[in-house]
Amino acid sequence: MRGSYFLVIGLDTKKEVHTKGRVFNLKPGYYVYVGSAMNSLEKRVARHFRKNKKLHWHIDFLLKEAELLRAYLIPNEKRLEEKLSLEVAKFGEPVEGFGAGDIRVSTNLYRFEGEPDETLVKILKGLGLNWKRVKSVCEIEELRW
Repeated sequence: MRGSYFLVIGLDTKKEVHTKGRVFNLKPGYYVYVGSAMNSLEKRVARHFRKNKKLHWHIDFLLKEAELLRAYLIPNEKRLEEKLSLEVAKFGEPVEGFGAGDIRVSTNLYRFEGEPDETLVKILKGLGLNWKRVKSVCEIEELRW
């Protein structure tokens, strides 16, 4: 299944996240990462929940330092990553240069002071999108659309 996703990430202390070519200084709070998986949505999101993996994308380096709390899987044949990122940007504080290398936004990571779920649900409902929220690889494996 193709689609996009949100990752809701918790960071309890200030962290300096080193990626292959950048350093991001992140404050404590909640972060929302916007991604897409145009080959296998479930496999991509399951990969993000795994602790032992090759570090490839910016998000992999962050998840090594932070806690992935939950994910929203948004099945769609269209690539909605940029549109979703622009919507999340209306509510969250952008982390400039994080991810988003293949689209026309400056970031795919946004910081929120409080839990962002109410905002994310509002965005998804406002765009008329179907979605499922999961908290583990097991929940992804049990998904029925």
